[in-house]
Amino acid sequence: MQNEKCKMKNSGILNFQFSIFNSRRDGFTLLEVMIAIAIIGGLLVTLIYTLNYHLGIAERHEFLTVASLLAKDKIYEMEKKPARGKGDFPGPYADYHYITDIRESPYQGMSEISVIVSNGKEDVQFTELIQNAK
Repeated sequence: MQNEKCKMKNSGILNFQFSIFNSRRDGFTLLEVMIAIAIIGGLLVTLIYTLNYHLGIAERHEFLTVASLLAKDKIYEMEKKPARGKGDFPGPYADYHYITDIRESPYQGMSEISVIVSNGKEDVQFTELIQNAK
């Protein structure tokens, strides 16, 4: 009799466990879906932040490259004909502005020319020594 009660008790436990495992095969629970969405959301926020950060770095490097090339070009012009002035660059570089300056250097017979190129947010300055015309 006691043996039969144990078998009935064990079969009841087995049936209960079987019904738990069976019910989980029908789909995902709300908790599992919410956890998955939270993980994906966290990954997307991190990905978007990282992408934005790296795009900002790329934009700054583009400015530095273009401004450096424009400043070198302006320095080359000033080596031939030094003069003070300011203005805008033509063509696709209309957002870039320059200021040129010439002043005496502490070295005898030399002048210092400088060019500042800016786009409104950042500046690049190049300075060079040239020999005074005789």
